[in-house]
Amino acid sequence: MSTLKVDGIRSNSATSDAITLADNGTCTANITNNLSNRNKIINGGMQIFQRGYPIADIGNSNGYFAADRYRFSQSGAGRFTISQSTDTPNGFGSSMKVDVTTANASPSAGNYIFFQHRIEGQNVQDFAKGSSDAKQYALSFHVKSPKTGVHCMELEDVQNGRSCSKSYTVNSANTWEKKTIIFPADTTGAITNDNANRFQLYIWLMAGTTYTSGTLATTWASTTSANRAVGQVNLIDNTSNDFFLTGVQLEVGSVATDFEHRSYGDELRRCQRYFFYDGTGRYHYANYSEEHYHFPVTLRANPTVTLVEVPSGGSVNRPRPNWVTITGMGNNNGNISVKADAEL
Repeated sequence: MSTLKVDGIRSNSATSDAITLADNGTCTANITNNLSNRNKIINGGMQIFQRGYPIADIGNSNGYFAADRYRFSQSGAGRFTISQSTDTPNGFGSSMKVDVTTANASPSAGNYIFFQHRIEGQNVQDFAKGSSDAKQYALSFHVKSPKTGVHCMELEDVQNGRSCSKSYTVNSANTWEKKTIIFPADTTGAITNDNANRFQLYIWLMAGTTYTSGTLATTWASTTSANRAVGQVNLIDNTSNDFFLTGVQLEVGSVATDFEHRSYGDELRRCQRYFFYDGTGRYHYANYSEEHYHFPVTLRANPTVTLVEVPSGGSVNRPRPNWVTITGMGNNNGNISVKADAEL
């Protein structure tokens, strides 16, 4: 905690949680949150779509399809298109839009649709999870839903098999609303300080009775399927349904602060740690049998590299977090374009 004192103020004594103003003119402010790097969510403002958009007819598929750092999972008959949208609340330039193209009005028990944001263990150490000093989790976001009523968010400690779910209520359909959810601290289950998938946020869109037949797990406990999304409305029951999300922020503490707007370049670099796509092509000179292709940032781990464009005979060899060697091109000239995937 930092203390800020300002002299020369004349006022009657006043006190709030953040500021104390005394009769002697001294103002003391207690600052408990970092002013920068508060948000654990990368691409919370939905600025970065390296994979392009729209991504159509997503169904029975698990993976990263559209907005960087958001992984979709689904089981059931529903289909939808994901795209970047300029339909936003004031103060934001982009949102992620989920447009239902094939409805699933009567999901089977095991059907579900959600998307996740996966977080490295080393990025959540300040929550002090699993210790006596464990902190609360403040989640805030802007949502525009086609349905009023109960929607569910879930935090999961992947390493220890523990989770906690909270609901929020949409009051007016097809209207931007800001929501804040405070998740409790968890003194059980420490998280390893590494680059693996240790913690994740779930945004539920639809859930069958396998995930709704119990009691919503509003305190941390071993993950139980029936308690994960109790009360969740079905956002996939009509092809006229469009769901929008932006301004997602997860931070330490019991207070949700204003969204931390980062520059496009800063957010892009953070996303490129997990996925990089160079679609512009890079010239390959004659008389070389191999070339080292250097990535713009150090990736999270050794990536899976796909050659999008390469001279005849080119193949991937020894991908590393900083570079990949492309061999077998002989004397061919041409462009080299790659995708490098180090997602959690």
